[in-house]
Amino acid sequence: MKINYLKPFIGTVILLLAISCKVESQRIEYGKDQCDFCSMNIVDEIHAAQYVTKKGKQFKFDAIECMVNNLSAKNEEEIAILLVANFDKPGEMIDAKTAAYLISSNIKSPMGANLSAVSTSEKAEELQQKYTGEIYNWETLKQKLSDK
Repeated sequence: MKINYLKPFIGTVILLLAISCKVESQRIEYGKDQCDFCSMNIVDEIHAAQYVTKKGKQFKFDAIECMVNNLSAKNEEEIAILLVANFDKPGEMIDAKTAAYLISSNIKSPMGANLSAVSTSEKAEELQQKYTGEIYNWETLKQKLSDK
């Protein structure tokens, strides 16, 4: 008879473990969340960034450059999700590794790197036509910011 009671209990425990191990990003609470790099409040919906480790730990940033600087001391293999704010759609987060980036002195970002992200290189070229500046992909952006 004890076995009949254990089966539902074990099933429930396994289900709870599976649910708790799900790795996903949490929505940034603009005006409430603080940057995990510089401790400023995150208020700008077009320059924010975040990443989630494979263990589910959340890191949120007020600017893309804060996330890149924070990642320079981390092993990127431990990161499950990398997101940046889409300049074209405030509040929307896009994959940092596939995004295109524009550094333009005509678009101010919270920490002064003048860095913005969009979903495609075509959109970055459109932004470049409007604001001028240099276009980067994820790898070239990390290199550019590490050179400073």
